[in-house]
Amino acid sequence: MTLTEENYIKAIYHLGSNGEKNVNTNAIATALETKASSVTDMIKKLSEKGYADYKKYQGVTLTGEGKRVALNIIRKHRLWEVFLVEKLNFSWDEVHEVAEHLEHIKSEKLIDELDVFLGSPSHDPHGDPIPDKAGNFKHIEKIVLAKAETGSVYKCVGVDDTSSEFLKYLDSNSIALGTIITIKHKEPYDNSVKIEFDSKEIVVSQNVAKNLYLKKV
Repeated sequence: MTLTEENYIKAIYHLGSNGEKNVNTNAIATALETKASSVTDMIKKLSEKGYADYKKYQGVTLTGEGKRVALNIIRKHRLWEVFLVEKLNFSWDEVHEVAEHLEHIKSEKLIDELDVFLGSPSHDPHGDPIPDKAGNFKHIEKIVLAKAETGSVYKCVGVDDTSSEFLKYLDSNSIALGTIITIKHKEPYDNSVKIEFDSKEIVVSQNVAKNLYLKKV
């Protein structure tokens, strides 16, 4: 399997809500920054190889084998992110791009040994679950800050936006995984949210509020 084929399979998995929904070619083209015609050609190739199920005008889903491949790529990506943060002192805003390259390493033994070396972590530095070798992973009940209840207390458990810009924003405001946050006020005018943590209050924008995952405590 080529690097490009792996990237398509991973994109289809993520865009299709973990492989459960049909994904249209335009969404894939946007995600991978390519032409819709190129997407159609690749999807047909993946279908011929048994990784995808494509129906014209309905979109594409992954087959069981396609999901297995996607979860294996995701497992490698997230294990490498843990390694980079915990062992090489990368910050969480630096690891995604590096892991994008490392996830294509083919050696199963290397990944299995990496998993053991790291103590079989259940989540990556951004709070995303790491599939085990069989493709199983733990689901966390979580909501975005934008949907949190005013007056309630939550723990930060993940981010939807893993861009360097967003993670640096969180760092600059001392918000990290595990931070305990109280929802003080939601502003109807612009959907900003006032939150309290570590004995201080700040107001975050709607864009931040829809990209920060919380779990009620």
